[in-house]
Amino acid sequence: MVILTAITQLVHHGMIFVPIGYTFGAGMFEMEKVKGGSPYGAGTYAGDGSRQPPELELEQAFHQGKYIAGIAKKLKGSA
Repeated sequence: MVILTAITQLVHHGMIFVPIGYTFGAGMFEMEKVKGGSPYGAGTYAGDGSRQPPELELEQAFHQGKYIAGIAKKLKGSA
């Protein structure tokens, strides 16, 4: 929740917050294993560092990067 609190301060200074929402599709609702990530963005559970991010979490992070790059491209095109 700390990051959600910090976002309000950053937005006040002009940051544009681009959450991915539910654009990742069915991967957002995977319930078979513990998984990080939410409509706010990609994430992982690190614990003591022995757990490596599974493929689904890496795919969500890649999706988020492409999604934000697409938004940035649209913003640049409108300038």
